[in-house]
Amino acid sequence: MAIVEALLALMAACLGLAVIARFAGLPYAVVLILGGIAIAFVPGLPHITLEPELALAFFLPPLLVGSAFRTDWRAFRRNLRPILLLALGCVAFTSVLIGYLARVLIPDMPWAAAIALGAILAPPDAVAAAAVLQRLKLPPRIVTVLEGESLVNDASALVIYRFAITAMAAGSIAPMEAAGSFFLVSLGGIAVGWLIGRAVIWTVSRLHDTLLETTLTFLAAYATFLAAEALHLSGVLAVVTAGIMYGQAQYQAFSARTRLASHTVWEFIEFVLTSLIFILIGLQLREILERLEGRGVWDLLGLGVAISLALIVSRFVWIFPAMWLPRRIPWLAGNDPPPPVAHMIVLSWAGMRGVVSLAAAIALPLDFPQRDIIVFLAFCAILATLVVQGTTLEWVIKRLGLVTPPHPNGIDPEEAMARHVAADAALHAVQARATDVLYGPIAADLMAEFSDREAHLQRVTRGGGPAAAERAARRAIRLEALDAARAALRSHQIEGELPEELLSRLGQEYDYEENRLRQALG
Repeated sequence: MAIVEALLALMAACLGLAVIARFAGLPYAVVLILGGIAIAFVPGLPHITLEPELALAFFLPPLLVGSAFRTDWRAFRRNLRPILLLALGCVAFTSVLIGYLARVLIPDMPWAAAIALGAILAPPDAVAAAAVLQRLKLPPRIVTVLEGESLVNDASALVIYRFAITAMAAGSIAPMEAAGSFFLVSLGGIAVGWLIGRAVIWTVSRLHDTLLETTLTFLAAYATFLAAEALHLSGVLAVVTAGIMYGQAQYQAFSARTRLASHTVWEFIEFVLTSLIFILIGLQLREILERLEGRGVWDLLGLGVAISLALIVSRFVWIFPAMWLPRRIPWLAGNDPPPPVAHMIVLSWAGMRGVVSLAAAIALPLDFPQRDIIVFLAFCAILATLVVQGTTLEWVIKRLGLVTPPHPNGIDPEEAMARHVAADAALHAVQARATDVLYGPIAADLMAEFSDREAHLQRVTRGGGPAAAERAARRAIRLEALDAARAALRSHQIEGELPEELLSRLGQEYDYEENRLRQALG
């Protein structure tokens, strides 16, 4: 019973702190960590310790599947080179640099432990920047590279992290053996993810039950991770592979209702797990500081500042040469010109650390050398990047002039064109039925509605007519009609003429229609 009460109390705290962050205009991760610290120092509260073995296995799989599910695979492939330069090259560079600095600053820290610290801090987290990226309209390539990097860099960092822990236990590990194992672990993880992903997609396409399909994808996230880890392969790459497969197959395997329900379920899961891990690291800081009492306060602060500063600077040191030097090759420069300096500044400044680093720090074995100082330094670096970079990222983006202004017609030409293509195809499908004996009269009744929608979107695409005013009028009329329909149903409900189950089902349909109208005509 105590664990249930503690979990509910933590979730309530997460909700309250997230509300505070929203009204304060701060990244909620910052407020959650600081709130966790404040709660931890309340007298009389019991210590909350998370088992290291559960940290990665419990938190990562659903978060990675949710992120991979939303990935645009075609955009990912188009930007594969810059994504891999960051997700593999920058992660390896950061791991070695931070590991070397940790050895210099803490001479008694073993090399394997120092590299483990570097691997913990190496992967930036796109989730930490998501609030800013969603609020501002940025060049699509920046968003694609950041989101794509966050998928692959977790796997590469955690592979290095695992090797560091293994090397610490074994005493040493040969570099060539480590490189060969890296590729074996990575390819094996991808294979496991592909096999389980195919099995889940095959099963989902035959279930035809939203609740069962959503539950299966949730359980499959953990099954994929645990299966790969049991085979000593990359659980992270396995989960990411399966998640990308679900995203690619969602319009063939999943029903529309399942896609809508899954979106809500995964948003809830991601919020709860992300919030819990941020507040848990804050709660454990008190216990860690008590064990580090032998070190002076200024010594700890100095170490934290040095590691945090090196982490921020290292991303700039890698990104600018990595983006410029390959384009000194003539054929590459012609096919892919270097990105603007402003783009590279944003990519460098958006290197906030988050959930993966927190989970990896907590997951260190309890007897790992220098564990407390590693967790403390990881906490300092995560907090510093979230506070310094997270709170200023929007200002940097606006200062560099990278925010795309809204289109005068209220809808981007690309979106208008896509909607017009879809509306034109729908109109042709209705027209094809007009000559049928059975469907002809019904198709004729629907023709006016589909023709009107296609003509309106054609005008928007070509830039003709008062598009913004027309769209606002269309939305207002349709929403008024929906409100009138709801009011009529409520009046019948009050008079007891309609059963509650029927009203609930019709109300859900109207909610879907309102959501569609606000997205299409908003």
